[in-house]
Parts: sequence; C-alpha cells; structure tokens
Amino acid sequence: MAKVKIVTDSNSGITQSEAEKLGISVLPMPFLIDGEEYFEDINLTQTEFYAHLKGDASVSTSQPAIGNVTELWEGLLADGSEVVHIPMSSGLSMSCQSAIAQAKEYGGRVQVVDNLRISVTQKQSVIDAIKLANEGKSAAEIKAILEKMGRDSSIYISLDTLKYLKKGGRLTPAAALIGTLLKLRPVLQIQGDKLDKFNSTVKSVKKAREVMIDALRNDLATRFAEYRKNGEMTISVAHTDSFEEAQSFAEELKAAFPDVPLTFIDPLSLSVACHIGPGSLACTCTRVLK
Repeated sequence: MAKVKIVTDSNSGITQSEAEKLGISVLPMPFLIDGEEYFEDINLTQTEFYAHLKGDASVSTSQPAIGNVTELWEGLLADGSEVVHIPMSSGLSMSCQSAIAQAKEYGGRVQVVDNLRISVTQKQSVIDAIKLANEGKSAAEIKAILEKMGRDSSIYISLDTLKYLKKGGRLTPAAALIGTLLKLRPVLQIQGDKLDKFNSTVKSVKKAREVMIDALRNDLATRFAEYRKNGEMTISVAHTDSFEEAQSFAEELKAAFPDVPLTFIDPLSLSVACHIGPGSLACTCTRVLK
C-alpha cells in the first residue's frame, strides 16, 4: 500500500517547525498588507501581523497560488505516495474548493478533505490524519473518516473590540459606535461553514467566559453526549494576541469539565484574526479519534 503524506495550511496553527517534527507539510497562507504580499510563518510572524493590524494597516487574506499547491503535491507524490490535503473550511475560504478542483487531475492520489474546520479544530484533524496514516489507512479512507467527523466540533469566540468587524463590513459604523461606547463584547461562533453571531453581546470578559462555558456545556450534554461518554471529546483554547488570558481561561475550562481533556492553547488562525482583531478569546470542543 502506498505511503500517505499529510498536507495542511497555516490556518491550522501548525508552524513550519512543528510541521517538521510531525512529518507533515504546511502551506503558508498569503496576506496582503498595504498592498504587499506576506506569507504566514515565512516572512510574517504573529507579532508582526498584530503590529500591522493595530497600526491600522490595510490587511486582507488570500489563498495559496494553485501552482504552489500543485508543486508541493508533486514533490510528495514523486516516490509513489498518496497525499491527504486538509485545508481550512470551505465555508470560510475558496482555497478548499480550488484544491478539490485541482486534485481531480491526480487520479485519486490526492484526497482533499473538506471537513469544515479551522484553527485548533483543523489542527486536531491533522493529528487524527497522522494517526490513521500510521495505522495503514489509505488517503481515500482518511478523507472519508475525517469528513464524517467534520461537524462534530464547535468554536465560540469572544471579541475584545467591534472595530475590525466594522472595518470588514460585517457591522455598520453606527452599531460599532454604540457597541464601543457601551463596551459590549459580542460572542461569535463557528459551526463548520461560517463565522456568525452566537448570542446577544455581553459587557465583561467574565460574562463572555461564562457564556462560552455554558455553550460548551450544552454541546457536551446534547450533540456530543455519546462521544463524551466514550472519551472521544477534547476541549481547546485559542486566542488573538492574548496568551495570558488564554492560559487563565484554560484553567477555568479544566475545572468546569474535568472529564474532558484540554489539548491545545494556540493562537487563532490569522485569517480569522484579521476579521476580529486582537484580544479575542475562543474555546472549542471537538470530537477526536480514540
């Protein structure tokens, strides 16, 4: 059976150095900052990205050039291997659909996984894919398993500011002004294919944490109750330039859900961060392979 090699993109939060240790490949996501192209974790660090964002630079996301994607695939396929490519959710970027279309040229040797995940949930899919590959599963089998599990995940995000939602056209200037004056913190959610409002806004970090913990509690008691019982759920924390708060929140989550392991405390994808800004805090619950 052909060896299976794993590819993802930097929206997973997996750095180039981590990828080397894991034995996988990570495509860096491109960004346009004041008209100049940068590549995440290549010539754009987290610190530099947030410096640009806080400095009111024009920041927009893009998708990897298809030529860069196919060049990577062809290098991995050269020894007769298969490729499992795990991009960010198709609902949040066109990069997934572009990869799916291009993979048709490779006769089934490249399997693109559209399992609707991003950030730490996407990272978990990569870890699961590595496990499946080590167990001898084919690329097609890995794709089928990951896509079947794709919607077994939730992300909840508390924003520190409404500025970036306004800047991206997701909020009217008047609503942003009112929210800022009232010091409101919206709580958003990602349920697979889109970033959307979760509930009415709150007025403090403490209340935002309570709302997100309650949301996880409900998910774990309803949608994911059977998976939780079987030890197939994990919790993670993600953030935008607020690591200390993320660590504190992680301890709160461990106390709230002592039977569910906490896996990652990672930065949120920069592709999400450019729309929501620094100071955001997120939590996730995700089904994993046993």
